[in-house]
Amino acid sequence: MSVHQPLPAPVSPPHKSRVRSRWWVIRGELPRATTASLAVIGLLVPLLLWWGYTALGLANPMFVPGPEAVLSRLMHWWRNDELLGDIGISVCRVMAGFLASAILALPLGLYIGTYRPVQAVLEPLTDFFRYMPAAAFIPLVMLWVGIDEGSKIAIIFIGTFFQLVLMVAEDVRRVPMAQIEAAQTMGATRGEVIKLVILPSARPALLDTLRVTCGWAWTYLVVAELVASSSGLGFAILKAQRYMQTDKIFAGILLIGLIGLVTDQAFRWLGRAAFPWLKR
Repeated sequence: MSVHQPLPAPVSPPHKSRVRSRWWVIRGELPRATTASLAVIGLLVPLLLWWGYTALGLANPMFVPGPEAVLSRLMHWWRNDELLGDIGISVCRVMAGFLASAILALPLGLYIGTYRPVQAVLEPLTDFFRYMPAAAFIPLVMLWVGIDEGSKIAIIFIGTFFQLVLMVAEDVRRVPMAQIEAAQTMGATRGEVIKLVILPSARPALLDTLRVTCGWAWTYLVVAELVASSSGLGFAILKAQRYMQTDKIFAGILLIGLIGLVTDQAFRWLGRAAFPWLKR
């Protein structure tokens, strides 16, 4: 070996910061097992903090019951108060209101996002209505629809429809104009541009919009079940308030959150199945 030939650089051992950097890469990826573990930790930590706070006697059980009291109330609700029936009727109400708003909002939002004249006429009106609280419509809904199931579905519809229309229009407007112009250059008609360019390009964003809006629909459940209800999770929460059954209020809120989480994950799974090329 020549005396002038440089010696190979020493190999430095992997530093901890390099390992940490893999976790904190902007929009980086994690193994599925790591993602699942972190998700479990994120759900368990608040539960443990809640348990510790109540177990140490730092909270009045009348106002903040412990997890064991909530679980006991949930078991009593299951055995004696038709919990499955309450869950079923609430799910049906939320899904009916959400699907009704989606069926109408998707085509309307598509036209608002595609054609400027439609946007100029309908977007300000939709903006106007979306700022009106859904609860304020309860007296009118009771007069117009009655106090049957249609009134509960109507409140959820009002709470989600106008927001969904504007979000769909925004998703459609995000389709690159270059794709539309390329299709028009090749002789595509307006209908073909919508069918073959705008809709396929906007589909992933539209699915995410539906996922978010379905979560909003669940937030209107308690408001909807103010209207002459005798069943449902929202009705059970309101009834428990009258008798200061705080543990049942906690149980109802946690159940709504759990059902919403399952619904959200179902939408995510559908997105991964329908659009496997997207990283979700």
